[in-house]
Amino acid sequence: MANHKFKVGQLVNFLPARSGMPTEGRQYEVLRLLPPEAGEPQYRVKCKGDAFERIAKEGELSRRSAP
Repeated sequence: MANHKFKVGQLVNFLPARSGMPTEGRQYEVLRLLPPEAGEPQYRVKCKGDAFERIAKEGELSRRSAP
């Protein structure tokens, strides 16, 4: 079973594999750790400006650098 790289409450960048989703430059927070899909950990993330949450694969997330 794969280990999660990110923790709940951590701020991350989200670059989805699906094109057409405006996420660049937006700050996302990890809300929940989800079970892996095809061996890759998943997360529930949310941007403060959005009214909804998204599911992201670990490969679509990166550490948020300090401002």
